[in-house]
Amino acid sequence: MTTVAAPAPASTASALRRLYFVRAGFAVLWAAALLTTATDLGPVAVALLVLYPLFDVAAAVVDARSSRAPGLYVNIAVSLLATAGVAVAAASGIPAVLRVWGAWAIVSGLVQLYVGITRRGLGGQWPMILSGGLSVLAGAAFVVMASAGEPTLANLAGYATVGGIFFLASAIRLARR
Repeated sequence: MTTVAAPAPASTASALRRLYFVRAGFAVLWAAALLTTATDLGPVAVALLVLYPLFDVAAAVVDARSSRAPGLYVNIAVSLLATAGVAVAAASGIPAVLRVWGAWAIVSGLVQLYVGITRRGLGGQWPMILSGGLSVLAGAAFVVMASAGEPTLANLAGYATVGGIFFLASAIRLARR
């Protein structure tokens, strides 16, 4: 049986910093692209909606390889389910997409909260902890919005932008360590 040593905190922090900068940039660019198509569920909007959780899968894989945080494997599975769920829900309309997105935001937010708490020793994790908690609340709001009035995809762009800001804040805090 071989054992794998946990990565050194400095190399983990460096890898997370780079990943968080990439995630911040992606979130902001994605949000801007979604805002240009947020009026309906056309092919571009659906592709963007599927791309976001798929990007989360890729980021969690990179993160898991560098840090070996067990919660990330849960996030990979949940984000893969969300990718498929959003693709299927898009055929039923914006309310269905918001319900799936909301459920994903709740579960992935809980995972982000857990991982951030377990990584506190690395530094730069308070933005991730706050982001995880806000993701849970935003997810619940998306589920409620799905049944109210005229739901819109523009709220998802706001969610991604705020998440991007938190990733940026965490990356900057990690760089200072």
